[in-house]
Amino acid sequence: MPDAIHPVAPARGCEVNIQSVSKAYGHVTVLKDVSMTVQPGEFFTLLGPSGCGKTTLLRAIAGFHPINKGRIEFDGKDVSAQPPWERDIGFVFQNYALWPNKTIFENVAYGLRIRKVSKSEITRRVRDALEQVQLRNVEERYPAEMSGGMQQRIAMARALVIDPPLLLLDEPMSNLDARLRVSLRQELRELQQRIGVTAIYVTHDQEEALELSDRIAVMNGGVVEQLAVPEDIYARPASRFVAEFVGDANFLEGNAEGVGFRLADGRTMPLHTGEIQGASTLFIRPERLLMTAAGQGHIDAVVEDVRYVGRSFVHRMALGQALSVWVDAPMRLDNGQHMGLDFSAATFLGNQP
Repeated sequence: MPDAIHPVAPARGCEVNIQSVSKAYGHVTVLKDVSMTVQPGEFFTLLGPSGCGKTTLLRAIAGFHPINKGRIEFDGKDVSAQPPWERDIGFVFQNYALWPNKTIFENVAYGLRIRKVSKSEITRRVRDALEQVQLRNVEERYPAEMSGGMQQRIAMARALVIDPPLLLLDEPMSNLDARLRVSLRQELRELQQRIGVTAIYVTHDQEEALELSDRIAVMNGGVVEQLAVPEDIYARPASRFVAEFVGDANFLEGNAEGVGFRLADGRTMPLHTGEIQGASTLFIRPERLLMTAAGQGHIDAVVEDVRYVGRSFVHRMALGQALSVWVDAPMRLDNGQHMGLDFSAATFLGNQP
């Protein structure tokens, strides 16, 4: 939506500084010397596969999991030893964690009641919070009477009603169907921008992360593989893991020789490899690999499979010697058709595993 309709509020959220944080369960180290800084008012995403440490880090920031080493600061104040209820955060759980025997009003009001806010103020703030998430006249209903999308909004209202400077979200869309996820994540981003709160969001959905985030930390095996803006995560991945995890990718192993890239079968493509020399991996997204007339690209290939994916046709192109790449194109080509491929947009990952 245009900012004229959904203006971005001045950042009022807190800065989160994570310094050399480690966490182990017994002999298993889940977080390994993780450091990063989340800026005030930023929508920051922790992205990675199951078991990478992203949820453990989020819960460490919340105070649910004590850390073994390091320091966590909110606006320069060390909160590493503080319990969750003293950290002044809003937390949205994956399963929403709504009390089934309490009304929507009581669910949203819970955080205000334990803070001993006056009854009249609770009523006003609960209604305001429900208005923020576009729910009206639902205070006397129960969670079981609400759809999954409505329950997600109620969990959000409960987190926001205490007016926290930091909002933590643990895969809050994972229980929703695909179409509803797309709609609600747009609403979430607009809401976060309107109120200016700092948000740290956990997901394994790379499309969700790219759409929502100001910056993304891609995690793997308890460490941060890359921390960057979405455009850099997608177009300039720091490792093969990031390139594979975020979006579709083609990889060709070979040898970088300055003014050429020699494939494993001995053929050389006239590509400038920059400072990377020796054994390396060529990386390119399917939509950036261009088709040309045979003999006009860096290398010729043959169409061996075609799949329609809605916005384009994806072609598997055989390069010979058991090598193939995927290429997006607006029209379907015939199996067996010979084409040239232009790798000008390719980058090289060096001696990455």
